[in-house]
Parts: sequence; structure tokens; C-alpha cells
Amino acid sequence: MARATAWSGQHDGPVVLQAGGKVLVAGGADATGAALGQAAVYNPADDTWTPTSTQPSPRRLHTVTRLADGRVLITGGLTAPTSPALASAELYDPTTGSWTPAGTMKQARWGHSAVLLPSGKVLVAGGTAARSTGTTRALRSAELFDPAATTDAQRWTPAADMTDARTGHPAVVLQGGKVLVAGGTAPVGTAQDPALAFCELYDADRDAWTPTGNLVHPRALHQATPLSATAVLVTGGRAPGASEDGTFDPLSRRTAERYDLTTGVWTPVRDMDAGRARHRAVPFGAGKVLVIGGTGGGDEAGYRSVALYDAGTDTWTVRPGLGTGRWALAAAVLPDNRVLVTGGVTRSGLAAADPAVTELTASSEIFTGSGA
Repeated sequence: MARATAWSGQHDGPVVLQAGGKVLVAGGADATGAALGQAAVYNPADDTWTPTSTQPSPRRLHTVTRLADGRVLITGGLTAPTSPALASAELYDPTTGSWTPAGTMKQARWGHSAVLLPSGKVLVAGGTAARSTGTTRALRSAELFDPAATTDAQRWTPAADMTDARTGHPAVVLQGGKVLVAGGTAPVGTAQDPALAFCELYDADRDAWTPTGNLVHPRALHQATPLSATAVLVTGGRAPGASEDGTFDPLSRRTAERYDLTTGVWTPVRDMDAGRARHRAVPFGAGKVLVIGGTGGGDEAGYRSVALYDAGTDTWTVRPGLGTGRWALAAAVLPDNRVLVTGGVTRSGLAAADPAVTELTASSEIFTGSGA
């Protein structure tokens, strides 16, 4: 990539475009935490990055979702660590390489989730918003984007509120169009927001949320990845009580657990070799998940390690590591089953040469192992 970038959200990309397996990345943060107004497309056929013809508005902690017609929706986010949330949305058209406005959400938010429903609509849920007092709050609200709407006023409509407010959570679409949201955080005014174990399901046919089984361990900064149409693997996350200033480093969670849609129950699976948070996890073959990079907290150095989970045998296999250790990275599975990894944070805090300076990378790598 032309510019070093970090992506710290659960749903901020990248997405694989339908034409030729190209990959779009958009927005993100620079080393100061400021949002970037940039977008670029990776072409695996010739191993090149090309900026889009127009750029999206600067935003970080936003969402990026590919629509059924191949366009890409970007929503919400922040422009700077202390800025108010964005309510704006934009659409990317891969046939023209350009961005156009996509209306305004009912609620400005960052750290939210956004997933494509079988109906072709996009469900946006939760996230963070600012209070008038200058503090922040997690949101219960949800809304739907309809790409078939003919006017901006019709594009965004309210959906049922979640049972519980949350932010920084992953969301996964399962069989029957059910959407699982798992864990995350809820600001309570303390130095670090507590992790949540509470999970719930959205039913698009009834426009309703219902509680489902709780995680075995409360989790934040974790990943949730589908194993099948009815099963989800959750990995890692920030350890309880971990300090952001580096004075206490208990390591992030080694644990992983599996959700079964038919029973609504979470079950522990075999632990990873080492704990990690701020990593990426992508489907990599039938019933398999590839976990990439991350960090343990405290020293904030990016991990090079990569591990493959096989649900059929409940085993983790160490895979060849990254050339550059990184967290807050972007990862996407290409159509030929290779995995693109780009950007991310290599060091920050006590791990950096200057603890006040966060070190990012613009480098990209391709993982070529088999997921069969």
C-alpha cells in the first residue's frame, strides 16, 4: 500500500470485490490516530495497489460491507480520536472506481457492526456515540440500509433495538438470515470498558432481537468467524484487567469457544498456543479458521504468529508466520484461497523505540498455505 494504515474496528474491511477477486480497503487511521480519507484496490493478478478515482470521507472505526450487486457501503466512524461520531454513509462502485453519498444514518455511531442480510439490506447495530457531557455511551439502536431505495430518505429505516447496548462487537450472519452479535464492551466511565459475555440474535423476518447463550468468557477485541451456517468460532480478546499503560500485562486470552445456532450454547474448544487480541481471523476451508497476528497487550508489539483451527479435530496447527508482526491489520481471503494481509500496527507504547510514537506498516503479504 502507498500509506501505512491501521484498522482497529471489527467491520472496517477489507472486502473482496466480485470482479476478478480484487480487494478494496478504505479509511483507517494513521500513527496519530487521525482518520484517513483514502481507498485503494489490490489486484492479485498483477500484485498491485491502485487508489480509487475518488476518495471517501476520512473515517476510522467505521464499517465496510459489500452489497449483493457488488457495490460497497461504508458507514459511520470517527475522523479523530476526540471527534463526534459520523452519521454519513458512502457507496463505492467498482465499475467506475468512485464514491458517492449514500444518505445519513438515523444515529451517528462508531465501533458498530454492519452485515449483509439475505434480503440485500444491510443491518447496522450498536456502536458508540458521544454524550452532551463529553463522555461516551454504547448504543442499543439498529437500522437498515436498503440499496434498492430510490431516495435518500427511504434508504435508512429504524430496526428493532438490541436487547443490550454494546460496541466493538463482531456480528456474523448464520442460517436463515439470523445475525449473531457476541461480546464487545459497554462504557461505564472507568479507565477501561468492561468486556461483555452477553450475546443475542437478530431475526430479520420478525425484526426482533432475542438473547442467546452467553460466552463462556467475557470478551473484547476478539474475533468471531463462521465455521458453517450454524456454527461460529470466537478467538482471543483482551484479558480482564489488562492495563492500557503497559504497567500490567497478564497476556490476552488463549481461549476459544464455539457457538451452535441449533442449541444456542457456547462450548469451550482447545486453547490457542498463546493469547492474542486485535488479531484477524478468516474462514479458511471447510470448518477451518486462520488466525493472524495480533498482540498480547502491555508491550503492544505485533505478533508474527499464524495458527489454523480445524473444527473437525478440535486442533490448532502452527502455520508459517508473517514476515512483519502486526495488529489492527486487514486480512481477506482471495478467490484462489490465498490470504492477503496488509497494514497494521507493528509497535506502540513500551514496544516502540519512542513510547509516544505508534509505528505502522504499509507492507502487504500473501499467505499461500492450503485450507483444504
